[in-house]
Amino acid sequence: MMNFDKFHNPQKNGELLSEITGKQLDIDKVITETAQLFQRCIENKPIPQVNKVPFKVPFSKKIIERLFRLFAKPSSILEPTQINIDPEGNVYPEWKLKLDDEYGNLLSGITREVNIKDFGGIGDGKTDNTAAFKNAIGNGRVKVIVPAGIFITKGILLPSWTCLIGAGKGRTTIKLHESSSKGTRLITNSNHWKGNNHIFVQGMSLDWNVERLGDVKKTSTWGNHSSCLTYANVTYGWINDVEGINSGLHCFDISSTLYNYAGDGYRGKGGSKYVWLDNLNGYGFGDDGVTTHHSDYIFISNSHMCDPSGRAHHKGFSNSNGFEIDDGSRNVLLVNNSTARCFGGIEIKAHQNSSAASNVKILGHISVNDNRSYNFRHIGHHKSTDTESKSAYNITAMNLAAIRPIFTDLYKGSTPRGLVVSAYKNVVINHFTLIGDPDYDYKGNPIIAIQYRARNVVLSNLSLKGFKSASTDIKVYGGVNRADSVSINNVVVHDSAPKIIDIGTDVKDIQMRK
Repeated sequence: MMNFDKFHNPQKNGELLSEITGKQLDIDKVITETAQLFQRCIENKPIPQVNKVPFKVPFSKKIIERLFRLFAKPSSILEPTQINIDPEGNVYPEWKLKLDDEYGNLLSGITREVNIKDFGGIGDGKTDNTAAFKNAIGNGRVKVIVPAGIFITKGILLPSWTCLIGAGKGRTTIKLHESSSKGTRLITNSNHWKGNNHIFVQGMSLDWNVERLGDVKKTSTWGNHSSCLTYANVTYGWINDVEGINSGLHCFDISSTLYNYAGDGYRGKGGSKYVWLDNLNGYGFGDDGVTTHHSDYIFISNSHMCDPSGRAHHKGFSNSNGFEIDDGSRNVLLVNNSTARCFGGIEIKAHQNSSAASNVKILGHISVNDNRSYNFRHIGHHKSTDTESKSAYNITAMNLAAIRPIFTDLYKGSTPRGLVVSAYKNVVINHFTLIGDPDYDYKGNPIIAIQYRARNVVLSNLSLKGFKSASTDIKVYGGVNRADSVSINNVVVHDSAPKIIDIGTDVKDIQMRK
């Protein structure tokens, strides 16, 4: 088995999935099959959730939510993005055709091509190139070439209609200056409030240089600061062949102007839209490798995130995920990505005081030694005394692999899981391979957990092996906070947990078919 370290080539993920799962899937057929399962899922009327007297929200939190509503708008569920396949077998969202047209407009809108060296740029790993980048970029309508070397800067701002092109990962490195503040974004767009459009970054490593901070307790400040590359309020954006190194917060953040906590049912204004991230690597991140907030129509493909530091959190409580589709994100497609040794491989979620991500689709993912390979949840909307989530809807995932989930020092209280679904409705998982270590101590925990008021969950075509010390392979939790309306179809188990499926008390609507 490959190590999936920082040198992993994520463009091989599609081939590796076939080797790991032992399946040569007809992807077109799988997409159609999953769409049919999802359609039946959303047509089902789920068992109602149990609602006890809700916990009273403190007045101070209500005030905070109302302040955030000044920068928020009501949330809604969009029509889900359709998935297409081109003649070469490449998978893409239907809206990428629009983005491709805009890429042509970007190229035709560029009026000059310059080299950073022509503006005094020196890639010696010592010289401050902040002024050189500013002068080369100007007001945009420019392609800036950055040759091989290590270019020190205190931050780069990209206006609309700008291409920043390096010589490739590991050849061109842009690195934060030693005197840069903790909140510095290494690269971001120039106007988070008015927004920017048509920005392309390609072919470089981005070193946030966390070492400059020394042994601080926390490596980030607030919001979408402290990251390698942030697009905030960007329409039509591309990030290709880029590596993020040792960020204080995130390697790559596709965001709204501000993170927003106006409450469930609201989204932040100024979200990004129509952004494609492809062939990215990231490691050493303080929080997440790739994250999205309050943004729509995001495509993340052939990328690999591994080995976070978790230093944006308190030690032992690091919710550091490889890919996090977070608060208010809608219509996000992830294709053939991979993660290793993160808290979560892919986490789809929201905080209690924000709308959940919705209409998220995953086609192909490899999770290796993550604590929770796939974790779908709306925090603060789990228990019978919590309010029911207004926004945690619609996840489909196909051709997944969870390889040896483990305990982690990132989050010491968290038990290993291949999949967790909490609070979400309309979740379909189709063709899922889970491979454990028969000699590893899973301490009697379940490997798949459907729990905390999840509804309309479909698990189909699952294969599990090697989880001998787990209590059960699949557990549907019962009790007052139970999951319900769950369908489990075609599960193949070999030499795994003592019990294949465990259904908790009071679960009323459960269907199981071979």
